[in-house]
Amino acid sequence: MAENGASTGDVRPPQVVRVGTRKSQLARIQTDSVVALLQAQYPLITFEIVAMTTTGDQILDVALSKIGEKSLFTKELEKALEKNEVDLVVHSLKDLPTTLPPGFTVGAILQRENPQDALVLTPQLAGHTLESLPDKSVIGTSSLRRAAQLKRNFPHLAFKDVRGNLNTRLRKLDELGEYSALVLAAAGLSRMGWDDRISQIIDPGVCLYAVGQGALAVEVRAEDRHVLELLSFLHHRDTVLRCVAERAFLRTLEGGCSVPVAVHSHMEGKELSLTGAVYSLDGADCLKDTQKVSLNATQEPGQGGTATPAQHVGVTAHGSVAPGDMVAAEGLGLRLAEELLSRGAQEILSTARRLNDER
Repeated sequence: MAENGASTGDVRPPQVVRVGTRKSQLARIQTDSVVALLQAQYPLITFEIVAMTTTGDQILDVALSKIGEKSLFTKELEKALEKNEVDLVVHSLKDLPTTLPPGFTVGAILQRENPQDALVLTPQLAGHTLESLPDKSVIGTSSLRRAAQLKRNFPHLAFKDVRGNLNTRLRKLDELGEYSALVLAAAGLSRMGWDDRISQIIDPGVCLYAVGQGALAVEVRAEDRHVLELLSFLHHRDTVLRCVAERAFLRTLEGGCSVPVAVHSHMEGKELSLTGAVYSLDGADCLKDTQKVSLNATQEPGQGGTATPAQHVGVTAHGSVAPGDMVAAEGLGLRLAEELLSRGAQEILSTARRLNDER
């Protein structure tokens, strides 16, 4: 804890909480939004933002899928958390590996914004959609997941890696003349206030999204009970359960940014459904399935007490989501992944990894 380096066993509430974040404009906007919610809930606590640069921010000339580092945008932040230099870290959930370093947990997942992908066109091609773009139009994306699905559905288009933060990528689109369009997360564009740049929201029937896309997560030290309790009100039940199922699916497949794995989840009443798919790099091969599970919405959420709250794919639902529902959501993702593995998903993913390494 920030005050006098208080230990996790210290019963005093914190007076200062330090919040770690990346330095990019989008990361700061996301972190500021979380801090605003915390400040409104706890007006007597001072929240200090500590911004830093991560490996993913520094390596801009190599495709994400080629770097081979699972924690590109989180490692430096987690080091600060480990050293007690910060008390919590705000991430885009899709940047967080499904297996966190020992001693860390996701203490809150906020209500998800639109998780779908969006098409952003050059002004010269205004009015077009993916379907109507001219042959050989170049689509900029650093995501193997997006490229594989779009190649499968739009073979008349060409694809080229594009790196950098949102500002940099949009500048490349507008000024370099190398790209006809970009495919980006709709949530990031909205948070930046750039909804007017969205030419098309891509339906998940065309392009399933990334695990955790559109959701913000707060990572903390797992034994820091005070901070976990501070964050518990931020947990959004439906988002938590959807993302736990998605993360369990990805972890069971041992996937990441180096392979095309995609999902779509949905909550309807007490029923949680999850669609998951794996693709070859060219999109020609695809295994896809949907499974569902019923949740016990009347079950009491887990409360405080002395026991350390259970984690599910790195997520602690401290006093906000029924433990049985967390187990059910994690099991859903596990079963769906095992179904695809039984049908040959491992071969598709292994080939995708090998071909990506050879590129």
